[in-house]
Amino acid sequence: MFKTILKILCIGINKGVFLVGFSASILMPLLALTVAFEVFSRYLLGSPTIWAYDVSLFLFGYIAALGGALAQQRKAHINVDVIYLSVSARMKAIFNLLSYSLAIYFLFIIILISLEKYDEAVEFNYRRQSEWAPSMAHFWVMMTMACSVFILQFISDLLQDVFFIITGKALLESPDEEQEAVATADVEPVKKKLEGVEAL
Repeated sequence: MFKTILKILCIGINKGVFLVGFSASILMPLLALTVAFEVFSRYLLGSPTIWAYDVSLFLFGYIAALGGALAQQRKAHINVDVIYLSVSARMKAIFNLLSYSLAIYFLFIIILISLEKYDEAVEFNYRRQSEWAPSMAHFWVMMTMACSVFILQFISDLLQDVFFIITGKALLESPDEEQEAVATADVEPVKKKLEGVEAL
């Protein structure tokens, strides 16, 4: 029962993180179009825009920050492999607990700073120091959201590692294991048919 609750919680978090990360990836073509339009406008039309540079900076920030939690879910962040790969699976899980706990602490500090910066941006109407001068308030809202999603992913990973340390078994199947299970399920009926043909 407890395992089922943990599993549902972790799967729910992972799906939410995937949705946020996928949504951020949709901004990538928009970033490319913004840069391409600025190059076209600047060098072919001879009239550079005042907004393209700021928009591209914001879009890049959104993509990097909102995609960070999905990168963590896929284990795509840099690791100290020299030590990490030379220890047992349980010791790796213990290393993860320590690093994830530190990460959650620092992300929580960033959330507090972002909320403070948002209040200042609204109260004093802070804007980017550029010709277009867009408001900075939305950026701090995004940072708060990105850090919150990142923390949720770390919580999911922490729960999975604690479960592994206690039981020695994985709480969730890895994507590779899921694909292998699907492939095995597809192959089994074919094997049975071949065995039936050989018996004849």
